Amino acid sequence: MTLSVALNHQFPGFTLDVNFVAPPGLTALFGRSGSGKTSVINAVAGILRPDQGRISTADTILLDTSSAINLPPHRRRLGYVFQDARLFPHLTVQQNLSYGRWFARPSNGPNFDDIVGLLGLQALLQRRPGALSGGEKSRVAIGRALLSNPALLLMDEPFAALDDPRKAELLPYIETLRDQTQIPILYVSHALPEVARLATTLVVLDQGRSLHAGPAADLLADPDLAPALGLRDAGAMISAEITAQGPDGLTELHSAGGPLWLPQIASPPGTRLRIRIAAQDVILSRQRPEGLSALNIMHGQITEIRLSDDGALVQLAIGAEHLLARITQRSATALRLAPGDPIFAIVKSVAVAQKDIGKR
Repeated sequence: MTLSVALNHQFPGFTLDVNFVAPPGLTALFGRSGSGKTSVINAVAGILRPDQGRISTADTILLDTSSAINLPPHRRRLGYVFQDARLFPHLTVQQNLSYGRWFARPSNGPNFDDIVGLLGLQALLQRRPGALSGGEKSRVAIGRALLSNPALLLMDEPFAALDDPRKAELLPYIETLRDQTQIPILYVSHALPEVARLATTLVVLDQGRSLHAGPAADLLADPDLAPALGLRDAGAMISAEITAQGPDGLTELHSAGGPLWLPQIASPPGTRLRIRIAAQDVILSRQRPEGLSALNIMHGQITEIRLSDDGALVQLAIGAEHLLARITQRSATALRLAPGDPIFAIVKSVAVAQKDIGKR
């Protein structure tokens, strides 16, 4: 199912003006705090009625101000996961989940046991929310939303209140939802590594306007978008497949740019992954270097160079994918870099964190 969103709304001192299409998969709304992400998702949910706009799926018009159509939230078949879990404290986990099931339309929604298994909730069913960790509460909230049999799942920074270890615990569950369910997900975040790991489609918002929308891998590797995304967090994704587990704690992977060695990844050979490599962790060389401690040396071709007061962002083609390298203007000048040049990209194995490695 595809979701189409076109909105215009005037707040005091702020104008929301967005237009994008969210295809199947996980579409991330990304932008700094105050860029309008939650306003967009609330308009899709029916909580905010914009001055002008049209929101539709393949077979349903949720909102069309020109035709006076505005379905109430309970008729939009949406599952909404908020920043805080908003569970009923007097009900057990099983009762909270069953509450979502009670609202399912049509009634032949997801199987209760399947959702419990998908989110690993079996051991929690008889507990009450007060006895759950933040990550466990988030999983229950997601399960309750799924059991309402939504046509679309909305997630507004569901991990914003969690620390990094709890986020790392929950991200695989979101990947599973993205890959194993047929429910499109509209996901709000201002954490770029999180977006890079999860998103199939990316919508970049700034001061209420949608600047760019498209495949996440393409936008993250676009040097012209790096200032809007944040130069410090700039980085691109490549795909790779695990080929072997080394006895020294490293995992060997095959990528289009050559073999990669990363700190041990607890998955068997044949597992396909998406790996985010930060632009600031990439070193460039005209010749294949020797005598380095860095193990990962990928061969590519320069496709674009963006110069600014902050240095140079160099986009490299690695097979059909792209990497970004952030270097100084002095280095770019000394190497005489130009589009079309062959180049070697060096990445330290320990520079790639586990949070930057996700399912393909």
